[in-house]
Amino acid sequence: MQVAGLGAMALLGLIDVSAGMAQSPLLGVQVLLAMAAAAVWLPHYRPGSRLLPAAAIVVSTASLLVTALIWVADPYEGLWGLAESAALLVVLAVVTRHVRTGPAVLALVITGAAVSVMPLRAGDSAIYATFCLIQALGAAGAIGVGVALRTMAGNRQRALDSVRSEQRAEFARDLHDFIAHHVTGIVVQAQGARFIAEQDPQRVMLALEQIEQAGTETMASMRRMVGVLRDPESKPDAPLAPVAGVPELAPLAEQFTAAGGPPARLHLEGDPYGLPVEVSTSAYRVVMEALTNVRQHAPQANAVDVWVRRATDQLLIRVANDGPAPRPSLDRPGYGLVGLTERVRAAGGQIVSGPGVDGGWVVDAVFPL
Repeated sequence: MQVAGLGAMALLGLIDVSAGMAQSPLLGVQVLLAMAAAAVWLPHYRPGSRLLPAAAIVVSTASLLVTALIWVADPYEGLWGLAESAALLVVLAVVTRHVRTGPAVLALVITGAAVSVMPLRAGDSAIYATFCLIQALGAAGAIGVGVALRTMAGNRQRALDSVRSEQRAEFARDLHDFIAHHVTGIVVQAQGARFIAEQDPQRVMLALEQIEQAGTETMASMRRMVGVLRDPESKPDAPLAPVAGVPELAPLAEQFTAAGGPPARLHLEGDPYGLPVEVSTSAYRVVMEALTNVRQHAPQANAVDVWVRRATDQLLIRVANDGPAPRPSLDRPGYGLVGLTERVRAAGGQIVSGPGVDGGWVVDAVFPL
């Protein structure tokens, strides 16, 4: 963009010279003013820049002074050029785009005035007054372009903020599921360790090691996600989605079994790799939430079967246990299945849960590939 702007400035400068400006005794001043105006908008400015309005005011004031001196003394025919006018018009658009409303007003007024009265350098006849009006309209147009760009940037920023807000809400649901999964496992292991403490002390040590490992993983997950929830800008490299997917289901089932729950048997059909990220992570979440619910609501289950089948155009998930159907609790309403349903639908899938034909509880989910 800067290269194209410089090319356009050079072309306008050649047009000015070919129109007779080369005979003007103040050609050097005109060239310096055009270059100074171009130097104002060439750098990349951040929104709210304080340097930009100050530079625009300095250059525009210099242009106004030159116009006033020439018009009061004796107009030099051909001194008014297109290059400086175009450069100041771009300054107007850039100031409108990047500068806050307060500091921008003075810079826009001075720069707009400098552009509007510049044709008076060539004379004070009616034709040059007309050119003054034309350049004033051009200044208004440049400000309008700046306003449009500013509005587009504001809309884009609001959209980004909305996406970040949705991501933080997503992480809040992740936090519930990860912590609920690990903490319920810790509780089960602690209860088991209490009962076997007198019979087999060695198994107590093993249970304590598993509790320590689960607690460490829980704290690491919680620190990572709470850090993003608190300030997503402070950790630009933090993951914006759970990293676990279908390939990590085998370790998940092993951890569930080792934590003292009923044996979790994984039946995997098809290649678990190469799945779309949103499908793979959502499938992992379905299985993890279902296993967590087994711990909480069906501790009498003898086994949990997890089927994962990758078809040509679908990924099918089923988690079934042979325990009793869970009873709804009015004092402890759960948000896990509600949030999971939202996530599955966001990935284009469907999920249902209910009593199985042969008893127990079944969770079915299907994702399009």
